[in-house]
Amino acid sequence: MNERTLNVDPAKIPNHIAIILDGNGRWAKKRGMPRLFGHREGAENLKRIVRAFLEFNIKYLTVYAFSTENWNRPQDEIAGLKQIFNEAFGSNLKRLSEEQIRIIHLGQREGLDADLLTKIDRAVEETKNNSRLTLSIGLNYGSRNEIMHAVRKIVSSGAKPEDISEQTITNALFTHELPDPDLVIRTSGEQRLSNFLLWQSAYAEWEFPKKLWPEFNREDLIDAIEEYASRDRRFGRISS
Repeated sequence: MNERTLNVDPAKIPNHIAIILDGNGRWAKKRGMPRLFGHREGAENLKRIVRAFLEFNIKYLTVYAFSTENWNRPQDEIAGLKQIFNEAFGSNLKRLSEEQIRIIHLGQREGLDADLLTKIDRAVEETKNNSRLTLSIGLNYGSRNEIMHAVRKIVSSGAKPEDISEQTITNALFTHELPDPDLVIRTSGEQRLSNFLLWQSAYAEWEFPKKLWPEFNREDLIDAIEEYASRDRRFGRISS
């Protein structure tokens, strides 16, 4: 059977989609497997979704992989996640270069292991000139933490209060190289922001599909894009 095509005016396809990768643990539990089994399948599913982004010519994908609050999870789960992150950043550079995918790390470096930071830095450096898709990974990321870091950066620069604008803050965020997301998707049906891109998503459209992240597929992405394209984004203006 032929795969379904994306039936949307190219002008209405979002330029930047952000995804909260929610539901890995529940997906594993439903199958009688440990949570790490779900996290591994979630990492594999990200590869499948990246291929769909390339197919649909979407330029920016930002994913919420590990929050500043996730350090409160059981230590064995954190250790397993660290291993998954080390493998992901260390084994995919050839493919990233072949497919012209740029990697950006969003989040604070403090708290991440030195060997993982080395792999992250290498991935960022070796892909910095790739231009087909920018994949930004929120790892040790929290939006309040990000805004706190931005405020400290602005204060330390000696900026006068009257000279601080919205653009000043935007330029000091971890996401300063990215456009704001047009669409934010949170899988698993949960309808919470969970400290993700609070500043950047002020005017984003949100969707909350019920599928758990490892189940979310190309068809679901098409559904989300087509729903997004049907909306009237007004940005505070009156509808046309």
